[in-house]
Amino acid sequence: MRSVAEHRGLLMSVAYRLVGSVVEAEDAVQEAFTRWYALTPAARSAIDSPAAWLVTVTTRICLDTLGSARARRERYVGEWLPEPVPADAQWTSHAAPDRGTDPADRLSLDESLNMALLVVLEAMTPAERVSFVLHDVFQYTFVEIAEIVGRSPQACRQLASSARRRVRDTRRTSVSELEHTRVVGAFKVALDSGDIAQLVELLDPRATIVGDGGGVVRAAIEPIVGAETVARYILGLSDVQPDLRFEVAVVNGRSGLVVKDATGLTLAVAAVAVAEGRIRSIWAVRNPAKLAAFRQR
Repeated sequence: MRSVAEHRGLLMSVAYRLVGSVVEAEDAVQEAFTRWYALTPAARSAIDSPAAWLVTVTTRICLDTLGSARARRERYVGEWLPEPVPADAQWTSHAAPDRGTDPADRLSLDESLNMALLVVLEAMTPAERVSFVLHDVFQYTFVEIAEIVGRSPQACRQLASSARRRVRDTRRTSVSELEHTRVVGAFKVALDSGDIAQLVELLDPRATIVGDGGGVVRAAIEPIVGAETVARYILGLSDVQPDLRFEVAVVNGRSGLVVKDATGLTLAVAAVAVAEGRIRSIWAVRNPAKLAAFRQR
């Protein structure tokens, strides 16, 4: 039997999309491996598909994590945002083999990594999230999902359908990668020059910026709304800390912004949503506990 370690990428890919946290995903995957190795050699040999067994166990651990995380996140200081991941996170593109899911229901791995989608997933119930992610992203059948979440296949189908309606608007307003990159690049140039008029022009009139400092560092407690208000807020950061510099980098599969100080230390990572040629949403993560992947680069 081949080493089950080869499935780590797939397990991380599933777990991150379920819990929105690299740390919690790593914990879930490690616990799944621990349970695997706790089985007797005979019990392991009797399992036809170690990958399927590990995905099932990992998902059930994530379900438990989501249940307890809801209470923890209600006590979180300010907005809680999913942990951003860089382009070189090796596990983000791991998928299960094609299982024949209806193409109309499929969501690509890149799409499912998008911060806008992850934020929508946060508003779902744990069972909704699991049903949607396993079916639409990883192509598990509803019969398989039912065995994992302890519900009927029909109930899982309804949960996934409900979740799909929630994400429909996110997919409808998405622009091409080229257009997204162009807008983010122009926004970065305007930030560097301090051109508030150009910043406002690149922002949707209803643009919002959501910050996540976790009560550890300064960040806006409530979302900031409106193009000019958002522009002035971002430019004001440089007044507080003049040595800030902005870099364009891949954040959760698409161009975003990384904010660093003069020493090169990453202070914030921002994912961006672009619609109709303008930035509609910015999710700025400042909580140091969520920046580890970008600080290690």
